[in-house]
Amino acid sequence: MRAIGLQRHLPVSDPECLVELELPAPVATGRDLLVRVRAVSVNPVDVKMRGGRIPIAAPPLVLGWDAAGVVEATGPDATLFRPGDEVFYAGVITRPGCDAELHLVDERIVGRKPKSLSFEDAAALPLTTLTAWEALFERMGAPRRASDASRPDTLLVIGGAGGVGSIAIQIAKRVAGLRVVATASRPESIAWCRELGADATIDHTKPLRDELARIGEPDPAYILCTNSTEQHLAGMADVIAPQGAICTIVETQGDVPFPTGVLQRKSVRFSWELMFTKAMFGTKDLASQHEILDTAARLVDEGVLRSTVTERAGPLSAASLRAAHAKLESGRMIGKLVLGGIA
Repeated sequence: MRAIGLQRHLPVSDPECLVELELPAPVATGRDLLVRVRAVSVNPVDVKMRGGRIPIAAPPLVLGWDAAGVVEATGPDATLFRPGDEVFYAGVITRPGCDAELHLVDERIVGRKPKSLSFEDAAALPLTTLTAWEALFERMGAPRRASDASRPDTLLVIGGAGGVGSIAIQIAKRVAGLRVVATASRPESIAWCRELGADATIDHTKPLRDELARIGEPDPAYILCTNSTEQHLAGMADVIAPQGAICTIVETQGDVPFPTGVLQRKSVRFSWELMFTKAMFGTKDLASQHEILDTAARLVDEGVLRSTVTERAGPLSAASLRAAHAKLESGRMIGKLVLGGIA
């Protein structure tokens, strides 16, 4: 089968950083699904792995952890899907990625594609939806229903215009019933956050305390950090409400002073979210990701949630994937970038 991958870690400017590969077609065993990939999306994890933040164990390495496609075959123990089913999923970084014609994935982390979306629009959602959903409801313990309070609790999303922020705003507002304040620093990213339902925006390049005071916002009960944990750690500890919850999805670089005293005095819950954890460790709640994606698909079809696609890069090829990686590395990506299947 044809695939796009890498033999060694190279900068995105090098035409050999992502190349066309010819690999043996995978075979479904156990609870795996063999999926014919119709569309993929690109995430920061792809860029990190291509650049060497996570070394290649045995080249070639196929990237890609956001896909939508059609089930072609099922393993003997699979019970949730049949050949011909349309699906979407994120996969797991300990297995080959989905930048290929065919892909193997455990059915317990796969959802049925929203009927109302194209394959490309659906491929934008799995990784970020799982990340935001788990961060909000499993890590921080946010409610799963609209609040009946006169003023609902507030979620502060740091990095509201990115992939995770874009879907987190929607889930927090329309599923959890929270008030949402998102950080954004450019006119176009501010407009995007507002379009998705953010009640207010603040500038993350300025002190969080000053920015919240500027808009008359009380200390948030929840904070979701989607970029630069070390840059915002002290500020998050300063503004989080007593007995609040902070979740970050970004690993720190090097030794970072942790504001233990402030968080302890406020009895704050601090957690990390990595949506790959369940699949990497085979946790008992692995199948919850199947349930989350099915729920998200239903909410999309009901008009509660929407796709976060903002750019379409054409069919998947080495050249189009290199261009997509370059866009993410620019740091100016809003929403999600998707590509069709290999032409």
